[in-house]
Amino acid sequence: MQPAIFAAHGSPMLALEENAYTRALRSLGERYRPRAVIVFTAHWESNIQAISDVAAYETIHDFGGFPPELYRMQYPARGDAATAVRAAELLTEAGIPFVWDRRRGLDHGAWVPLRLIYPDGSVPVVQMSVNPWASPAEQYRIGQALAPLRREDVMILASGGTIHNFATLRWDDPPEADAWAVAFDDWLLGRIREWDLPALFDYERQAPGARLAVPPGGNEHFVPLFYALGAADDQRTVQELHRSYRYGNLSHALWAFGG
Repeated sequence: MQPAIFAAHGSPMLALEENAYTRALRSLGERYRPRAVIVFTAHWESNIQAISDVAAYETIHDFGGFPPELYRMQYPARGDAATAVRAAELLTEAGIPFVWDRRRGLDHGAWVPLRLIYPDGSVPVVQMSVNPWASPAEQYRIGQALAPLRREDVMILASGGTIHNFATLRWDDPPEADAWAVAFDDWLLGRIREWDLPALFDYERQAPGARLAVPPGGNEHFVPLFYALGAADDQRTVQELHRSYRYGNLSHALWAFGG
């Protein structure tokens, strides 16, 4: 059985860097070899679940102000029509509406982590949107509907970030993480270990530092977590594979659920 993975995609510069986090992402590719990956990306927002059905993806460079070599990078991912259709069947069975997208390429929320995990692009990909306007329970339900795919040798990868607030970043990149950021991630991991869904769904009120970690109107990077959790509802286990911080509080969390 394949896991559901939550991976912070951090800065696009991860595609060029060598550090403990990039090594942790690479180790995923050594540990897991699925027949396909479904990737929920924080950089594709829609109020109805969207599923990509693309034979070969273009690489989208949806960022600005980075070194030229980053814009020259390509990730030669191909799609998987059978997996996309199976995902659509599962959503239909759960009564969850969806739309097809047959044009969109892979944004950096998808291709940066995928390029580190499967550098040669040999594992097919089905990209899916996230809905930051839905409730956590609704996001969880979408992941839950797709959980059977894990038993069919499909990895569920949710790409975002537990803490993603440009207003709080410290660009001098101090070696010590901000205490409030560590406390927020510690709270999340503790609640996940207990699979305490009422608390997790109410994180805005209950989690310490929630308004700093997930600023109002900026939850698109956080919500992929609920899709990944839902996809592991049948096992409800978590492994913390890596956690570090850049710029004081940009979290590099890598968590595996189920599997």
